[in-house]
Amino acid sequence: MKQLILGTAGHIDHGKTALVHALTGTDTDRLKEEKRRGITIELGFAELALGTQRLGVVDVPGHEGFIRSMVAGATGMDLVLLIIAADEGVMPQTREHLIILELLGVPELIVTFTKSDLVDEEWRELVRSDVEEILADTPYAGARMVFTSVINGEGLDGLKAELCDTVKRLGQRNDDDLARLPLDRVFTIQGTGTVVTGTLWTGTLRRGAQVRLLPNEFESRIRKLQVHGGDVEIATPGNRIAVALSGASSNRQTVTRGTTLVSDPNWNSSWMLTVHVQLIQGINCSIKHNQRIRVHIGTSEVMARCALLTKQKISSGSQGWVQLRLEEPVVARARDRIILRTYSPMITIGGGVIAEPQPVKRKVLDDSVRAALENVLEGEPVVAVKALLSIASWYGIDTKALPVTSGLPPGVAQDAVARVQDDGGLLTSGQLFSREIALEAERLILRTVHQGHIEKPLLSAIPLTVLRSSLPTWAAPEIADAVIDKLTKDGVLERQGSGVKDQGYQSRPSPRQEQLIAELRDIYTRMGLATPLVGELPPHLAHDPDIWGLLKFLEEKEDFVVIADGYYVLKSEFEAAIERVCDLLGGQVNLGPSAFREALPLSRKQLIPMLNYLDGLGITVRHDGGREVPFPKS
Repeated sequence: MKQLILGTAGHIDHGKTALVHALTGTDTDRLKEEKRRGITIELGFAELALGTQRLGVVDVPGHEGFIRSMVAGATGMDLVLLIIAADEGVMPQTREHLIILELLGVPELIVTFTKSDLVDEEWRELVRSDVEEILADTPYAGARMVFTSVINGEGLDGLKAELCDTVKRLGQRNDDDLARLPLDRVFTIQGTGTVVTGTLWTGTLRRGAQVRLLPNEFESRIRKLQVHGGDVEIATPGNRIAVALSGASSNRQTVTRGTTLVSDPNWNSSWMLTVHVQLIQGINCSIKHNQRIRVHIGTSEVMARCALLTKQKISSGSQGWVQLRLEEPVVARARDRIILRTYSPMITIGGGVIAEPQPVKRKVLDDSVRAALENVLEGEPVVAVKALLSIASWYGIDTKALPVTSGLPPGVAQDAVARVQDDGGLLTSGQLFSREIALEAERLILRTVHQGHIEKPLLSAIPLTVLRSSLPTWAAPEIADAVIDKLTKDGVLERQGSGVKDQGYQSRPSPRQEQLIAELRDIYTRMGLATPLVGELPPHLAHDPDIWGLLKFLEEKEDFVVIADGYYVLKSEFEAAIERVCDLLGGQVNLGPSAFREALPLSRKQLIPMLNYLDGLGITVRHDGGREVPFPKS
């Protein structure tokens, strides 16, 4: 069964609440002040049964002073009854409500003329013609129109029939999406605690689930769920629901209208929004840089400063890009719609669509970023994800947060990620990078490897740290390792130790370097274990720019052993020394340094590093009383 929300809209005293009562049997005016003044002040709620279909009904106030409540109610509506009193026709709030509905993207509208018993047929045609003219330049051109009267019952059955037909055309809300419940009422029931109500925009909620209340970042748990007054285990999107919350933080002081209840951990509060703005035609108002403005999103109303990104002023009837610097945080998602009103006097001047719910601070919007943001708003899923990747560049995008940053349901976002990967995109550790970035990272890493082999031919492999630093400093750290893994898997590169080399690469000393190696071998062979430190080698060797590379090369060839910094010995000499130590001192304990002199004829400067190195290998074991040699020669 479809779960959809039906809303009302229209001028004050045009019979919205009376019509809802006639359709549902519910009087949505619940406040004493509403009864006394005979007007709707706060949102009212009811349920409308249409055969097997049940609609949640939101009755909004029509007075110009309660536009905030009207916007809070209209956000999330699937279809609207635009209610116009037949005896008065179109009035100022009729026009403003219509504009708000259009800006919010409410998909369906039925014009309902009330108080039809007060006018004759000729007047009806005049009113109908007037409304048709007003709707002609809106998405609601050709909307169905029904004349009704709650006094004699005229048109009520016909209105229900029109509602049934409209519901059939509307699609079902996606329950495979992030759960989001903007709260429009908060109250306390003795024995139950804090209860919140709202229209479940997307996703599902379950009794017992842990939830977050944003922007205050409170944790809570759903104790009880109700849909239209009946207890349920699961609430689906499109329902008017009541949620009883548990937890110390869930109280009237911390949970207010404008709070949003979510269940996914990837929702975050936003202090800044990048928005494509459309101002209403014919208003004597514009948006200037740094102008203070009211922003309505969901059930929230906050103040913001406007940072214009593409022009110095957005005039009546025109559009542009704005970054809204919010004075209070909100809960937002890409493709969400907002309403903009002036600070004072409070006039609705336009609306917008959010392209970036968590943007970086921008001063201007270049053409490439602007085009990408347009694709985020209007492109099909893969196009939208690629657009986000182009903006993210080397930072990549967090795929877990993609349903928020793209506005796509999780399943759709996941499919788009897979298709981007098929097209060459790179996914690593939950971060997605574009095909272009992946190819550029490959190019930079391969160039670094190739240049390393040319510039340092003695190195058998280029260290990973060098390869990581070959990418821009702002690049996400995951991308280098992922690209190296891919190139290794593809057989382009080969791992060796803590480095990487071209497949099949062998380090090769130059003829000059071969000569130096021969000199080093001669010196270290003659000196045995008592080899000089590198700085003590003959000056032409000690100061040669290649000396350390040559020694590293000999170490990697397993010809030399590094005992300590600058202290090298031939591997054959070192192995012979181990044999002597085990043969002469094996099984002995409490040995001081001098006890090793026979096996290790070295000065103290060399002996101590040698013993420390043997300790590391386990050939000797150091205790408080000295050293032991646990392994005698077998």
